[in-house]
Amino acid sequence: MTVNPKTPGTRRRRTAAVLGVGALLLGSLYGLGPGAATASSHREAPLIAADPAVDNTDLYAFVSPERPGYVTFIANWQPFSEPNGGPNFYPFATDATYHIKIDNDGDAKPDAEFRWRFKNVDKRGSSTFLYNNGPVTSLDDENLLFRQTYSLESSFGGADFKTRVQGAPVAPSRVGAASMPDYQTLRDQAVQTLPGGWKIFAGQADDPFFLDLNVFDLLYGGDLSETGQDTVAGYNVNTIALQVPFKDVALGADAGRNPVIGVWSTTERNRVRITGGGQSGGKVQVSRLGNPLINEVIVPAGLKDTFNANPPVRDAKIPALVKRVLEPEVPKLIEAIYKIPAPATPRNDLSEIFLTGITTKANGPIKADLNSQLDNADVNPSKFQPAEVLRLNLSVPVTGRPNRLGVLAGDLQGFPNGRRLTDDVVDIELQALVGAAQTGKLVDALAAGDAVDDNDQQFGAEFPYVALPNGVPVNSAGAVQKAAAGTPAKPSGLTGDATPADRPDTVPVAYMTGASGLAVVIALASLFVFLRRRRRTVATAPRPYTDQDPTLRL
Repeated sequence: MTVNPKTPGTRRRRTAAVLGVGALLLGSLYGLGPGAATASSHREAPLIAADPAVDNTDLYAFVSPERPGYVTFIANWQPFSEPNGGPNFYPFATDATYHIKIDNDGDAKPDAEFRWRFKNVDKRGSSTFLYNNGPVTSLDDENLLFRQTYSLESSFGGADFKTRVQGAPVAPSRVGAASMPDYQTLRDQAVQTLPGGWKIFAGQADDPFFLDLNVFDLLYGGDLSETGQDTVAGYNVNTIALQVPFKDVALGADAGRNPVIGVWSTTERNRVRITGGGQSGGKVQVSRLGNPLINEVIVPAGLKDTFNANPPVRDAKIPALVKRVLEPEVPKLIEAIYKIPAPATPRNDLSEIFLTGITTKANGPIKADLNSQLDNADVNPSKFQPAEVLRLNLSVPVTGRPNRLGVLAGDLQGFPNGRRLTDDVVDIELQALVGAAQTGKLVDALAAGDAVDDNDQQFGAEFPYVALPNGVPVNSAGAVQKAAAGTPAKPSGLTGDATPADRPDTVPVAYMTGASGLAVVIALASLFVFLRRRRRTVATAPRPYTDQDPTLRL
């Protein structure tokens, strides 16, 4: 990898800062009983589980493999979107703002921020319940009765937000083969290039996360017998993707001197939402994501909503959160169930992976100035704050054959140095938790991990990389999920170790035609109008929705 040369004086300042961070972390310990995780990166906390439209599922950040000098950010929301989920399907929330934030000087505050707002264009009115009333061949097709647009704003160095685009089209939810016979065209039309070389995309996509969620059944049945099933296969998510030049996110616009950035995504809603419309109280953060699986298997249940509501700058001030990194629960569970000894605590190796970034002072064999902002030449070490964010070194070259286990397998471009779509973060974090980053060797007893090594769909060779959304219902009897025809094969710049076998194409669905189809539509429409009129006669009191208060102190 390429690293920045450091003078002895700079190294001394960085060493002092690392030692200071270590003292802060060690001084933050205090007792806390064990908690239980609730799910994957999807539905990870009690409050956000009830609000899927703003639930961050995953965040990715990587150097663009086909476009030198550019970095790509991909953030996903709306977990477990079943393709058969009509008639409203899965729009972005119009009363929320979606954010990607970058810290390049290590103070755990955003130095570059990108903000998305969505609007509905709904032509259905009182005439129909249909999302579309015929085949949709373009984003402006008159048969597409419900669509969304968005605006993108950006702020740099704390300046006011500037609008970069308004009215950009969102790729719609994928209704089915008859309704959207060529979804690739709709995807392509939703990808746009802005001044400055930015590329943007928002719309539905296949969920790129892959894992077996039976981990919550006593860690795969207590004997690793419950592995190998990709729990999120066949489901979709709502994706926002952004590609920008290094200079737009690097400290001082100089990625040569300052290549490391920290990335996280958030969603904000008004503090109070009223059923039937209306909101008040100003925006509050209701969801947050940096490194994968942190709020799921590191943060205990009683802290999950608080973690979602707090900014990274407060992480080191929450002793219970710091303790869960330095004394994680998972190794203790593995020791109890599989008799694999838990590494000694405090886990300073995990504090580097999740809170400070990896430097040459790591406890284990990863001897590289890898992805701490302390390695940026122009960072003031006295202002550095440990924080849970996804850190990426922009100077690490793109590898032609990525290893799914990333840094642990010697592939310094992989997780936890950023996150590529093909990085097997479940297996990586499992190995890290049981000490692989300390010894430099994988724990053989857990080498197979969850036995889900890659995504069920193939990723694209170019921006926005994510696979097309699934069009076959997850609960179809005997249906085998696969990306639709036209999905590009995995490129060498994104591929993992394993490649899925070819699978049958998406099952076609006949569109309603003729008298029988028309009769069904008329009958359903009549029922819809009847129920709508009946609902108007029932008085309902508005119910307030109050989000987690981010000022909550422990």
